Amino acid sequence: MPTLLVANRGEIAVRVLRAAADLGWGTVALVTDSDDAHARFADRAVRLPDQRSYLDADAVLGAASGCDLVHPGYGFLAENAGFARRCAEAGLTFVGPPPEVLELLGDKTRARALAAGAGVPVLAGAGEDFEGFFRVHGACVVKAVAGGGGKGVRIVRGLADLDAAVRRCRAEALAAFGDDAVYVEELLEPARHVEVQLVGTTVLGDRDCSVQSHHQKVIEIAPAPDLADDLRAALHDAATVIARAVRYTGLGTVEFLLAPDGRFAFLEANPRLQVEHTVTEQVTGLDLVRAQLLLASEVEPDLAHTPRGSALQLRVSLTSTGRLSAFTPPTGPGVRVDTHASVGYRAGLGFDPLLAKVVVHADDPATALRRARRALDEFAVDGARTNIPFLRGLLDHPDVLRAHTGLVDSLPREDTGARSPVQGVVVAVEDGQVVVEAMKMQHVVAVGDGRVLVSVGDQVPEGALLAEGVDAAGVDIGATAKAVEVDLDEVRPDLAETLARHDFARPEAEAARHAAGRRTARENIADLCEDFTEYGGLAIAAQRRRRSLDELVERTPADGLVAGIGVVGGERVVAMSYDYAVLAGTQGIRNHAKKDRMFVLAERQRLPVVLFAEGGGGRPGDTDHDGVSWLDCMAFHLFAKLSALVPLVGIASGRCFAGNAVLLGTCDVVIATRDATIGMGGPAMIEGGGLGVFRPEEVGPVDVQVPNGVVDVLVDDDAEAVAVARKYLSYFQGPVDRWECADQRLLRHVVPEDRVRAYDVRAAVETLADTGSVLELRAAFGRGIVTALVRVEGRPLGLIANDPAHLGGAIDSDAADKAARFLQLCDAFDLPVLSLCDTPGFMVGPDAERTATVRHLTRLLVAGANLDVPFGFVALRKAYGLGAQAMAAGSLKVPRFAISWPSGEFGPMGLEGAVRLGYRRELDAIDDPAQRREAFEAMVAAAYEHGKALNVASAFEIDDVVDPADTRHWVTTQLTSPDRVARVGKKRPFVDTW
Repeated sequence: MPTLLVANRGEIAVRVLRAAADLGWGTVALVTDSDDAHARFADRAVRLPDQRSYLDADAVLGAASGCDLVHPGYGFLAENAGFARRCAEAGLTFVGPPPEVLELLGDKTRARALAAGAGVPVLAGAGEDFEGFFRVHGACVVKAVAGGGGKGVRIVRGLADLDAAVRRCRAEALAAFGDDAVYVEELLEPARHVEVQLVGTTVLGDRDCSVQSHHQKVIEIAPAPDLADDLRAALHDAATVIARAVRYTGLGTVEFLLAPDGRFAFLEANPRLQVEHTVTEQVTGLDLVRAQLLLASEVEPDLAHTPRGSALQLRVSLTSTGRLSAFTPPTGPGVRVDTHASVGYRAGLGFDPLLAKVVVHADDPATALRRARRALDEFAVDGARTNIPFLRGLLDHPDVLRAHTGLVDSLPREDTGARSPVQGVVVAVEDGQVVVEAMKMQHVVAVGDGRVLVSVGDQVPEGALLAEGVDAAGVDIGATAKAVEVDLDEVRPDLAETLARHDFARPEAEAARHAAGRRTARENIADLCEDFTEYGGLAIAAQRRRRSLDELVERTPADGLVAGIGVVGGERVVAMSYDYAVLAGTQGIRNHAKKDRMFVLAERQRLPVVLFAEGGGGRPGDTDHDGVSWLDCMAFHLFAKLSALVPLVGIASGRCFAGNAVLLGTCDVVIATRDATIGMGGPAMIEGGGLGVFRPEEVGPVDVQVPNGVVDVLVDDDAEAVAVARKYLSYFQGPVDRWECADQRLLRHVVPEDRVRAYDVRAAVETLADTGSVLELRAAFGRGIVTALVRVEGRPLGLIANDPAHLGGAIDSDAADKAARFLQLCDAFDLPVLSLCDTPGFMVGPDAERTATVRHLTRLLVAGANLDVPFGFVALRKAYGLGAQAMAAGSLKVPRFAISWPSGEFGPMGLEGAVRLGYRRELDAIDDPAQRREAFEAMVAAAYEHGKALNVASAFEIDDVVDPADTRHWVTTQLTSPDRVARVGKKRPFVDTW
């Protein structure tokens, strides 16, 4: 005769061992030091190392020596396809379906797909993007992919609870089944839980398992009561379809949810023996475990039967630990009790707390219900608490035979006591509290003077009663709550250590900075930001291989880069400052990582960046790394990618070389103090390259970097640099409510009546704009065009204006570059542009051509033609040739408005040049120089009359000639009116750094 290894414990092990004994088979049980009550029903027992060994395929197979078959029971390895394969490889017969079927049906997500493919209704579900699923379907159920028995199941009704539910389900599933995979499924409620029992593809009947507490079945009834014949037939057919789809063999169950309107949906298929198989046995008269064993030994069982009566099963479970001093199960007609317990049994909670199954059978459900009440009244258990009182209450509920799955959990619980918030191990019982440890975290439950029901070392499931005589929150019943007195000013040692590390004061370094007329990095940040949250303040230089921790903490706070998110003008910005007092503001491993972090935050949250760039570039002294070239650092890439996405402000104060200078030059605007020195390489790098020996002040002082256009705004000191940075950011933070402006009638007198007399165009800009709102950029570079950020009636815009005081307003290469780049900046951040034109055209001549005017001057045309922001054009005086067209974005028909002051004059080229070129023959024919001059001036006057603004407007080449005092009205109504949709993402790839 064959020998059977039962790879399980408790009542199900006893049930299988008895069935095997009835067949005359030899039997082997698996036991542990704390769990061997079922061993007496086996021929022999093999001891496992510990409780988790029931999940260890190697340990189980190691105990199977001399065996022919392995029965896994339910839970543990019952649905483990890998274990089934291992059994076959070891020459053992696995009592259950083949591994392929276990893999398919044991994975609930695949089983759902199978059912849907076979035409069986399923609920919506997802194996990933749980948040997205919840947002579409609302309340859902998180379920373990493997296993069963209600473990690893959580209902989620709020999105905020989803992540915690997933984590809890994963942990519970891993502990119970060795697999932490979960999925989510649409919540159907109220619903009945009905399952169909199969042997192979043959339906033996159905049962209702709707009476559940926290997704654990409590009472099962067969057949399912109050089920319409057509619905029952449809459920049986659906189960058969699924069984045939996988060519099912052996014992199995297909479970469904039933809605009140009769709709049903596939829930899962269990390719194993169920806990509740007993009620089907009672109404069919069949021994399902015997049938299982016969099928496994290739003997066809006799499944002929006649359904009879109703059966009801009650799951009696432990709610505490203890040694049973009395254990008297009920007996009598129609009463069956499956259990492994007896007097003296040590009741622990390390496994499923099921103690016994009370199964009653009667002619009808009502009689079965009365018989169940009588059986519970006869069941005597002392030495450990059970749920028998709870079960009695359920049997008295009027809807127990018509329950839905949420009925039990909706009932008020009368039992009082402190319960475990998690499944875990009791690690301490002391001072009126019980401590339960789970997932390396200890949970303290106050029990006061209540009677503690657990001991250190006990494993308890979630919700297990830890002590009686206290309420559910763990507070003594009738006791006066004792307020915990705490000293709010007390500083614990761990907090004291943390606070000490956050003390970044370095008096000597600060004094040295102040003596040099400079501010510290943190002082600049504090002046810039109304509020500031620092990131990475505890970082230190990556030099632990060469310096002590104490020295690094003292000398390299924040690794020389103060960085975080602050508030400037009421808006959040990323603020960063190299600390020159820390290793000369060099770029180290930690502050490179910090920059990466901040730049990513800036991109994700669309935050402007302000960078104080003082420092010396790369740091060769860091040792705590495995890198070689450092060329794979991401900071420069990430920062450059921010161009045209968010405003970038760079501040140079003192020495700024190499990598620091690269970051500075990447910024939209560069602000520099008068003592700044900016260079792509510092003195050491220059000397190392054999290019000479220089002092830092000689490399790139501001008298070089301002006129060449590197610096946008020159300031006196750090304080002014911060003020300018705040002002610059304000233009990108929207309009302001309060503003004032000069008397606009002053504009009537900005342009002299003498059409060849130079004037200060900045006077026009300052008068036209709101008072104090002008911020000119690169004033000393490309001097033929003024580029400035301004406000008109509180609304920000960009402004370009020809300066007739430089080259008569002619546009040279530098001025074109400067204006083109400024237009990109305005376009990238949706600032309208106002163009004030007074130019005789592009600069020409041999000297001009040496500056590549053909390429540089056309940049202004290309930039203007591709603007996507409102653009306005005002001719202050001269508007000649291609230069004027460039100032008009390519044509007078392109701007939202093209208007002129009365002093305006237009033409394809300057009047004097046009007369000389067009009337050369006539002028050359006049011999008398005085007469020639008189004729020339007359021709110029005639040309002026032809090209003056009023005549051009009469031909409708411009929109109007206006009183200069009315210019702001055109700007506010046509240019800065809030008619644009907010920008999403980048409009253009980047803003040219030049």
